[in-house]
Order: sequence, then structure tokens, then C-alpha cells
Amino acid sequence: MRIKAIMHVEFEDPAGISVWAAKAGHDLDLVRIYAGDPLPGPRDLELLVVMGGPMSVHDELEFQWLRAEKEFLSRTVAAGKSVLGVCLGAQLLSEVLGGEVTKNPHREIGWHPVRLTPWGPQSKAFAGFPEEFPAFHWHGETFSTPRGASTLAESQACANQAFAVGAKLVGLQFHLETTIQSMDNLIRNAAQDLVPGTYVQNAEEMRQGLGNLPGMAKILDILLSNMAKEV
Repeated sequence: MRIKAIMHVEFEDPAGISVWAAKAGHDLDLVRIYAGDPLPGPRDLELLVVMGGPMSVHDELEFQWLRAEKEFLSRTVAAGKSVLGVCLGAQLLSEVLGGEVTKNPHREIGWHPVRLTPWGPQSKAFAGFPEEFPAFHWHGETFSTPRGASTLAESQACANQAFAVGAKLVGLQFHLETTIQSMDNLIRNAAQDLVPGTYVQNAEEMRQGLGNLPGMAKILDILLSNMAKEV
């Protein structure tokens, strides 16, 4: 399977998604859109992964490549390709599908439990997921579930943690792809986000949750395997 992964900043890469792709024998190419890498054509990929970033979907004036990315994402969806959006990537996918991206009532950073909605266990994308699991978060905005999609997961701080259209189009507000290195990259490069809050952990608290990584990696494997079946 040919996978393209769009990166918006150097410090948010596919991390665990790259690990899964390598184990499964899939080709994964990085598209560093922030550095001027050209966007691929829909024919050049079978799965598009859209990663996170500190900017907002609304920051088109500051990050002019955002408009081109949204147009590319629309064409990719129209071509029937599979798309996985993570954090900012999920917000971009929601907007392209007709949803809204707004400020979340709470900033949510660190390890917080995610639970499936009643639609979660029925989803092809989430088939085999536990009903509740610890996930890694780093966001201040949130997406609405676009028309035609189902809300699959929620947390105490954020009502819309995941949506999907079958197992073809999937948006995750949380970071299943997190590894030790990717978490440290966020802590080092986005430290300005760590202002005190009910759902904001400090760096030490986040590192105390590293024991959650193996279980979360298994859940990521389930999701990507479910998506691969639809390709």
C-alpha cells in the first residue's frame, strides 16, 4: 500500500504510523508541506495521513499552503481514497467534509481516557477497540462531526474525539501514533501550551504515563489494519 503523510511542522511526524507501515511492508512517504514539498496526486497514494500541528485550520493568511492543502484534501476524498486525520489533520478533514472547527471548552494535553460512544463499537474503523482506553492529547481546538460521519469517541474534556465514514475517512483528535520521541518533541517544541488547566499535564506527569504506550500502539495497529481492509 502506498501511504503519503503530510507534515505541518518538523516535530510532528507519523511516529507510530511509520512503525506500523514498516512492519506491514507498506511504503510511506513524507510530504513536508511547511517546507515546500509538492503535494502528490490522488493517483500517487492509497492512504493519506494528515498529521497535527500548532497552527489552526483558520490560519490561511499566515500559512498560505493551508488553502492548497484543503483543496488537495477535497480532491483526495472525491477520488475515493482513504484518509486518516490526526489532531489538526482531523480538523482539516472535518472542515473539508462540511464540519466546523472551534475553540474547545478546555485545553487538553497529556494522558486522558477516551471512551467509545454507542456508535464506536459498530464502526468498521474501530472494530476491536476497547470501550475505554488512555490516549495522548495535545489540542486547544475541536472539530464538529461532519454530516454523513459518526461520532465514535469522547472524553471528559472534549465531546468529539473521533469521527469516521466507514473505515475510509477517519479523524482522531487524540494521538494514537505517540512514541517516546514524538511526545518529547511536543514537550520541547510546544512548551508554551503547558499553561495550568484542569486537563493540562506538565512534562513530568506526561512522562509518568509512558506505560500507556504499548497498549495504545496495539489500538493504532487495529485502526490502521481496519483502514487497510478498505483500500
